[in-house]
Amino acid sequence: MNSNNISFFIPAYNCADTIIESINSIIDTNFRDGDEIVITDDGSTDNTGNILNDLACKYQFIRLIKHQRNRGGAAARNTAIENAKHDILFCLDSDNVLAPDSIGPLKNFLLDNHADCASFQSLHFFRETTDRVDEIMEFAEGLITIEHCLSHAPVPPNSGNYMFTKQSWKKAGGYPEENWLDTWGFGIRQLFTGSKMLTLPGTFYYHRRGHESYWIRENRKGKISLTALQILIPYLDLLSESSEDYIMSKKGRYTWFRNLDKRPLTLAKNKRQQNDPSLSILKNNIKVKFPIVTAIYSKIKKIF
Repeated sequence: MNSNNISFFIPAYNCADTIIESINSIIDTNFRDGDEIVITDDGSTDNTGNILNDLACKYQFIRLIKHQRNRGGAAARNTAIENAKHDILFCLDSDNVLAPDSIGPLKNFLLDNHADCASFQSLHFFRETTDRVDEIMEFAEGLITIEHCLSHAPVPPNSGNYMFTKQSWKKAGGYPEENWLDTWGFGIRQLFTGSKMLTLPGTFYYHRRGHESYWIRENRKGKISLTALQILIPYLDLLSESSEDYIMSKKGRYTWFRNLDKRPLTLAKNKRQQNDPSLSILKNNIKVKFPIVTAIYSKIKKIF
């Protein structure tokens, strides 16, 4: 196995209208001998399953895994990675499109800089065709830090379509399941467990908009701050006291994520980043799955 080969992976749910274009954007100019494409069909109920079966029969390098029921984007991504055979991974959502010949330079950038994660610098938003881009969003150039993610700055985890190593996925404990902010949450986990995340200047991919996306469906429910708080619970000790008090307050817990442009969160100056990622993973499993523990933990901290 060539350690420099890539496992592209795609979480797929009811994406019959878009996934062929996404897969072709990999195969046409970004695929190299020895690479693979791993797709999780997350319980699709439209024609997605038939399309993927046909593609898997046509291309031996496409590996198809099926969930019998819809388990959500995080579970679909984790399943794909668990079945990926290469150490370098690239997540492409089933409605997005890679620019021609864009993956090779990104892979070299990751390897040359001994990075754990490497992202294109910008998203080119489109609706019907990539020939008509209606907006461009840029990430910060170079090193992406946890401070970027705790502010209003656009960051690669917001989109989730970037390259990373399987080791960084393991250290982070995978994508947070049962949480629809799974790509942002995964990026937070990577950075808090020591992953080096970089953006490659002058590069981009095409990000589709204008349809009923995963983000639009869930964001409409209006609980984004509470959802994001679930992600941060294991890392509260690393926040400044003022930020921790703010997001755990009755008012802040419902609004802090939407107000990051006005009030970014800050890290505690006298506390270092987690040295033991397994501790973060353990804390996440306990506190996210047992929210009552979080409430008790918060009350105890206020007493002492």
